Amino acid sequence: MAIGPAALFRLAAAGFVLAREGAFSIVDIDDIPPGAAFGIRIGRLFERRSAQVADRGERISHALNRLGPSYVKLGQFLATRADLVGDDVAEALGKLRDEIEPFGEAAARATIERNFGRPVDTIFSAFSPPIAAASIAQVHKAEVTDADGTVRVVAVKVLRPGVRGRFRRDLSTFYAGAGLVEKLDPASRRLKPVSVVDILARSVSMEMDLRLEAAALSEMAERTKGDPGFRVPTIDWARTARDVLTLEWIDGVKLSDPAGIAAAGHDPKLVARHLMQAFLRHAMRDGFFHADMHQGNLFVDAKGDVVAVDFGIMGRLGKAERRFLAEILYGFIKRDYLRIAEVHMEAGYVPARHAPEDFAQALRAIGEPIHGQPARDISMAKLLTLLFEITELFDMQTRPELLMLQKTMVVVEGVARSLDPDFDMWDASEPVVRGWIERNLGPAGKIEEAAGGLSDFGRAATRLPGMVEHGARIAAQLDQATRNGLTLSPDTVEAIGRAEGRGNRWLTIGIWVVAALLAWIGLR
Repeated sequence: MAIGPAALFRLAAAGFVLAREGAFSIVDIDDIPPGAAFGIRIGRLFERRSAQVADRGERISHALNRLGPSYVKLGQFLATRADLVGDDVAEALGKLRDEIEPFGEAAARATIERNFGRPVDTIFSAFSPPIAAASIAQVHKAEVTDADGTVRVVAVKVLRPGVRGRFRRDLSTFYAGAGLVEKLDPASRRLKPVSVVDILARSVSMEMDLRLEAAALSEMAERTKGDPGFRVPTIDWARTARDVLTLEWIDGVKLSDPAGIAAAGHDPKLVARHLMQAFLRHAMRDGFFHADMHQGNLFVDAKGDVVAVDFGIMGRLGKAERRFLAEILYGFIKRDYLRIAEVHMEAGYVPARHAPEDFAQALRAIGEPIHGQPARDISMAKLLTLLFEITELFDMQTRPELLMLQKTMVVVEGVARSLDPDFDMWDASEPVVRGWIERNLGPAGKIEEAAGGLSDFGRAATRLPGMVEHGARIAAQLDQATRNGLTLSPDTVEAIGRAEGRGNRWLTIGIWVVAALLAWIGLR
């Protein structure tokens, strides 16, 4: 893909800003490949001499805010991984969730009036100044008076003015960076960096229309009705538009405040367990999950349920991906590394030229350090580094459809660990994963799968007469076209001439092979 000079300039500028503020100081060069380590050393040459390790978290947080909403989202992810960036940086980045400068009540009112074509005071009976601001939107507390005189408290989310243009620029920069990485390091192509940006671009386009967020929230409400320990707010569709989302006001404690959760009479350890199990239930049972589950988007209500907000980024999994996820997790829980290796190969994620036993041995090196160890003693940074080395060794290709799942799982595990430093992800996951395995891969699942196959066969059978008729029509047309010999059209002859003129040898050969094949059919 072509990389424009403007995108390259923005990429260099972003790297310079982060380097100056000490972002590269959080990377342990002993755990990364030599080429990347050399780049980190070069980047640290631009670090401000006055920079102190003690304030690097604040400086990196300010740098991400300056760079724009896409970089803020990166910071939100890193805030959940103190084991990756350090406690000081994680604490500072945590402020990116709800301490971003708001854009003001007047601009919000103007956006609402533009979307509904009438004054704010005719839509809401009360409307507050902004109470929280994020990278894409800000939230206001408001009141709605229904026809029967009932007053409801609602949250009104309003999109930031000009944010669509900023995201477009950021995405073009990310595309430039991904393309540059693929050009300079062919080995990185297995990680599909451009495909990763494609996924980000699609999710951002969904997040920029708050009507789509409302639809996602509505779908999640239907799928999770009756789920233990989890719920979502209700939507006010009459007061929702492209740039405005109105929904139930949630009175609760944020998951970023474990002390507040305990003070409200809830057990933070139980909340952590509910959160992980809810995420796995959504991913495996529904194939539809909240893909931005950082602490700023999660509350605990008076009943102790986890309440999720901000449904701008959602993930979906097909049945094959759900089965892959369940078997992989269950394999790690049971320490069945050979089965994990076989699942990777059955799914085509690892080439068949590798022996399953060799891949199982490598997976054992990842899985065994997790079991029996307190969560605080596990270095996720070293674990991810080892996983990268192993997948590279076995030519494992990046699966874009699983990237959002992997990223969200890491975030959810990080949030759970912030509530319970001794959180055991595998112990919390086991009941949900085992239940899904028994339901879908046990006898009941096999019967359901067989019934689905019969249904598919029945639908195919109903289309068979039409397929036969279509085939007969093609055969008759081919017979008519070749009855008196084959004549190449002037366009075909011209295409062959153009290909030869450009010196495109393989295209020319291909065209002549097709022409010769058609001629042979005509002679036959």
